[in-house]
Amino acid sequence: TSKLSYSLLLTACLQSPRGVTNVQANFSLTPLIYTAPDHSTAQVSLAGSPPSQHDLELLVYFGEPTAVSAVMEKGDPGAPPGSLLGDPMVLVTLAPNIPEAVLGNCQSGEFIFLLDTTFLEHAQVLPHSWDQGKDSLLFLLKSLPLGCYFNIYCYEETSVGIYPQSVEYTLDNLTEALRHIPSTGSSLGDTNLLGTLRSIYNTPRPRGHARQLFIFMAGLPPDKEAIAAEVCRHRNSHRCFLFCFSEDSAALATTLASETGGEATYISSNNSIIVVVLMYLKRALKPAAEGVSLRWTLPHGLDVEVLGGTPQSIFQGQHRLLYAQIRGQAEDTTVAKGIMTLQYSLDGQDITHTTEFPLCPQGDGRLAGHRLAARCLMSRLLPEATSESGDEPRHRAVEISLSSGIICPFTSYAGVRTSQRVAWFRGPLALLPPSQSLIPCQIVQLHGSIRGSSCFPMSIWVPPGWLTAACHSWLALRRLTQGIVALPQRGACSKACKPPPPPISSLKYVDSTMFVLCSPTLSPQCMEAIAECQELVALQNVDGSWALSSRLASVLEAEEAEIKGKMPGEVTEPSIWATVLAVTWLHRGNKCYQDFCEILEAKAVTWLCSQAVSQLDKCLEAANTLLGSSVKPSVFRL
Repeated sequence: TSKLSYSLLLTACLQSPRGVTNVQANFSLTPLIYTAPDHSTAQVSLAGSPPSQHDLELLVYFGEPTAVSAVMEKGDPGAPPGSLLGDPMVLVTLAPNIPEAVLGNCQSGEFIFLLDTTFLEHAQVLPHSWDQGKDSLLFLLKSLPLGCYFNIYCYEETSVGIYPQSVEYTLDNLTEALRHIPSTGSSLGDTNLLGTLRSIYNTPRPRGHARQLFIFMAGLPPDKEAIAAEVCRHRNSHRCFLFCFSEDSAALATTLASETGGEATYISSNNSIIVVVLMYLKRALKPAAEGVSLRWTLPHGLDVEVLGGTPQSIFQGQHRLLYAQIRGQAEDTTVAKGIMTLQYSLDGQDITHTTEFPLCPQGDGRLAGHRLAARCLMSRLLPEATSESGDEPRHRAVEISLSSGIICPFTSYAGVRTSQRVAWFRGPLALLPPSQSLIPCQIVQLHGSIRGSSCFPMSIWVPPGWLTAACHSWLALRRLTQGIVALPQRGACSKACKPPPPPISSLKYVDSTMFVLCSPTLSPQCMEAIAECQELVALQNVDGSWALSSRLASVLEAEEAEIKGKMPGEVTEPSIWATVLAVTWLHRGNKCYQDFCEILEAKAVTWLCSQAVSQLDKCLEAANTLLGSSVKPSVFRL
């Protein structure tokens, strides 16, 4: 029967300084009731029976998606002052309003590329990877925006970059960098990714430029725990985009990406390298708030510490959650408000946000904000605790876990009969996924209900033995909950009930290629299109223009003399005519260049609009006639 054997009373109390605007669910709800005039708090309840075939899902919509807010939560009166739970905690949301950037425009940023030279020469993971790897790198470097800085590290050969530190993106610097990339790997053995990362972190970044790393990993480095700990220590200063070419490196890649706010992808075929790296570059080109800092104005006697530090950059679309612990005793108790001032730079302009928050702590005693802060602290301690960096991080993680009641890989749990004060069940240590524990992993798939729900199956990495631990934990939870339900009926007894083991059909092993890190495979037509436009990409200048030359004429399948003869008389600069021809050629019919030439084309059109807007109509008409195409003026923003 589908009838539920229980009834459920569920009420959700919602609170946000940005306001609650709407609530949706996959089950019946009572009308949303606002409990504050400014809509900052609200309440909603389950109406009727809960769904029997799938999980309950509640979507809460808040106002002002781009906002800066601060809410103070009172500490635990029973905890000692100065401890994590004993002091008030300020929950800070940083989501500044960062407008969209026009693709192809000048843009700040520091882009550092870390190349595994095993990947560049490589016969083990991808065939012909040197050709594909260098072609991918060419597309990637040519797509960088003017105004940025860049550097390249080939980290199997040396931990030193091609340049001592990042240099401005110019044609001379780019040509010199490409000349120094090795054509074959040196086969020196283990890759020195850790040393390369330390070298980068010890190098100052250009002022006003957000640092982003593009890391290519052909295999799993032997010192993965130390690498994760090093990246986590510097998580506030950069973000990482990772491209892994082996299944065993996928767990490390996702760890580094998630800890820094970046992304990772697993590339299983050389067909997709160019498209994938350019897709991630386009995401990396989103503008960022730079030089982020927080300044606090509090009564004398109070001090504040942002747990885990303040990020140096906030990229468009990011929401950064920070936790600030307020210590001490205010000398002047008449001051009712504190002030938090956020400062950052955007497109060279200094911007300031000032937010006031009441110093009378709020909260219902559940310490939700404090426990979120505890989880944040533990997530930062665990990489160091597993990287053989001493006992202090592990002891600190255990201390936070025990005081906050949040389990970590170094703590366990027990069920206790309070009437008899004896242990009911002791659970195993909780083994967390590698994003926190970095233990060698297998893959399982967690099945959700697809029908009538947005909870789809997803794959996660889990440590060896985790499945057994999960079974024990599941059984313990069943015993605990069933025992609690039975207590009022039979009273406390000395022997725990022993229900049959629960089924674990929802856990299923899957092949590692089904991991969420997937890579698209290109059609033969797209592969042919990439080959066709590689020479055109190689000829493009870093400012987006092309020079009129015999090599360009060869790509366009025309004679150089004919091209020069067809140039409109109004055009005074041959490079303008050459650039219009190149962009027109990219829009030939039945060709799919958009996926890998979108940024290059945007740079070219931006350059044209800055040079010769009045000449573009005549140039486009002549280019369509010469190449037999019908490109519309909108391509050139006309």
